[in-house]
Amino acid sequence: MPRRVILFELNEVPWEILDDFVASDPRSGLARVLRRSQCFTTIAADRGHLSPWTTWPTLHRGVNDEKHMIAAFGQSRKRADRRFPPLWTLLHEAGVSVGVCGNLHTYPPPEDLSSYAFWLPDAFASEPVAHPPELVDFQRFNLAMSRESARNVDRRIAKSDALRVLGHSRRLGLRPSTYAAVAGQLLAEQRSSSRSNRRRTIQAVLQFDVFERQLARSRAQFATFFTNNVASAMHRYWAAHRPGDYEQLGLGQDWVETFSGEVMWATGQAARMIERLAARVDDDPDAQLWIAASMGQRATMAEKLETQLYLTEPDRFVEALGLPGPAAWQRRPAMLPQFNLVVEDEYVDTFRDALRTVEVGGAPLVFKRSAGGFFSLDFGQPNLHDRADAVRIAGAPRPLAAVGIEAVEIEDRSGTTAYHVPEGVLAVYDPRRPAPESDDRPEVSVLEVAPAILEVFGVTPPPHMVRPDVLAGLLPA
Repeated sequence: MPRRVILFELNEVPWEILDDFVASDPRSGLARVLRRSQCFTTIAADRGHLSPWTTWPTLHRGVNDEKHMIAAFGQSRKRADRRFPPLWTLLHEAGVSVGVCGNLHTYPPPEDLSSYAFWLPDAFASEPVAHPPELVDFQRFNLAMSRESARNVDRRIAKSDALRVLGHSRRLGLRPSTYAAVAGQLLAEQRSSSRSNRRRTIQAVLQFDVFERQLARSRAQFATFFTNNVASAMHRYWAAHRPGDYEQLGLGQDWVETFSGEVMWATGQAARMIERLAARVDDDPDAQLWIAASMGQRATMAEKLETQLYLTEPDRFVEALGLPGPAAWQRRPAMLPQFNLVVEDEYVDTFRDALRTVEVGGAPLVFKRSAGGFFSLDFGQPNLHDRADAVRIAGAPRPLAAVGIEAVEIEDRSGTTAYHVPEGVLAVYDPRRPAPESDDRPEVSVLEVAPAILEVFGVTPPPHMVRPDVLAGLLPA
């Protein structure tokens, strides 16, 4: 019975993109892995807005958003952790050695962190905490680079953090080929600034080296790795990769030619990660590789994006809404253009009522509120830089700068050319199983993934999880 599972979380990737890559390179390692894998189409189970910070907790916990109620970074997870603990917690409590790398909602880490094989939290952590200790400097660098390149890539480098990482490169497992890729990336940016967007993927490659070293060092029975690099490229450049998916293409032929290779390039980097993990599984008769996406993406509109509104000086914004000062609220991590904060109890109602009076681009500002004074605000409104009344509070127009909002110019002019859909991928690679006879990819709810992995380890899923049905054929007899 297999007792070692690697879960590779390929965020938001649908089968169309993997099929495009395999068609372009049918002899690739990824093509071989997928031909030998049991393949399914995952279906998101959430009832609210599809977003990765909601759909991944659904996959990890085996219940949907109506139950776990996780909707944003920085939100308290105490209730969800108590009632619907994630997959890695249940395995750890059952005595399985567990390693985690970059998965969403893994900060703050568990109190018994040193009892895990390794733990590198997600890129939205508030501080560089990690285990074992040599990962702390890498996480500090990782967080610095992530925050500098949320929408437009900042071509600066956190030099002091990078030097500390360089000093630990052997212990971290950074490969010479990865350093060559970094050097090539910096050179490519000098030749063409349009290539700077690839930094997001290079960052994922660095982190994967770290993950693979920890996997080899610890021999964790269950290990999981998250990458957003393909999702990021698809959002921005789906229209350049698949221009035929749109009735109207408002971005211009020059834009298409400049960015036409970005989605496949990002997919190729993820494919190499999968190939390396598959080689590891090939050498371990007790191992499986699970490649999963909690949802997918599909083409939306291909229109030029000049600017987006970001909340860049939140002190001014919350003051304009009646909060007396920094003591009344605290910032929480968020993926731009969202902005998350926690408001002290005595000001929660005041802040909520004031938010209800905010209009952006003629529409109410969308926000979510949850327990503990947590608020998540949705900015990112497009092309409002030439509107004097872009923001209104209590009916009165307010200059953007006066309320801490900035119309940020978008360098690559790409909006969200693809967006979230319920259908994602699941491929289970187990060399001990014969290759599937059919190319069918049956639909399976993401709610089946966590209980199925638990049962692979002989751990009984808790009562709130569904019984694996479509995935039952993957389980021990």
